[in-house]
Amino acid sequence: MRKVLLVDDEKRMLDLVALYLKPHKYLCQKALGPYEALAFLEKEPFDLVLLDVMMPEMDGWELCGEIRKFSDVPIIMLTARQQQEDIIKGLKLGADDYITKPFHEGELLARMDALLRRRAPKNPIEVDGLVWNEEKFELSYQEIIIKLTPKEFLMMGHLLKNPNKVFTRDQLIQLIWGYDSETEGRTIDSHVRNVREKIRQTGFPIDEHFITVWGIGYKWI
Repeated sequence: MRKVLLVDDEKRMLDLVALYLKPHKYLCQKALGPYEALAFLEKEPFDLVLLDVMMPEMDGWELCGEIRKFSDVPIIMLTARQQQEDIIKGLKLGADDYITKPFHEGELLARMDALLRRRAPKNPIEVDGLVWNEEKFELSYQEIIIKLTPKEFLMMGHLLKNPNKVFTRDQLIQLIWGYDSETEGRTIDSHVRNVREKIRQTGFPIDEHFITVWGIGYKWI
């Protein structure tokens, strides 16, 4: 059950949004105004904040700024204002998304789910003691950190996430350097040699897993 803080100065709107969300496994705490919202946030953790912009005591932009002084909780701003400068202002103050009223229930749910998915911790990938941890940007074997360059780390991630899939050199270049890169295939070969040697030094049997598919590219098994 994901916990959401609803912030509005209109009780009717708080009740309506809570009614929308209840069937979708959201536990809603209603805050009638900005000061009540700050009191809740200082006492307990929330997975998400739905924040109305137009409030008389302290508007949503100011409240967003206050929240960001002590919390990185995801914030979606709700407002009837559709001006581009208002959207930009909210995002600059630390909001994660912005939706205008009247909104469709499905759109609100989709935006909430997408934001929570992006913020969810990513599980490390582990193969026989070799751990690729995207959150920490670390590759380790039996708790020994293997020092990789950012490009080497990304290459290992693509391989580990897609076991038994053959990546051509061109595919790896596009995934790691981008479509407009002038990087050549031999750069991939150089990175592969470096990664294999760094991992081999820890004692991990890299040659059993990081395989060259001659004439095509590389894969992880």
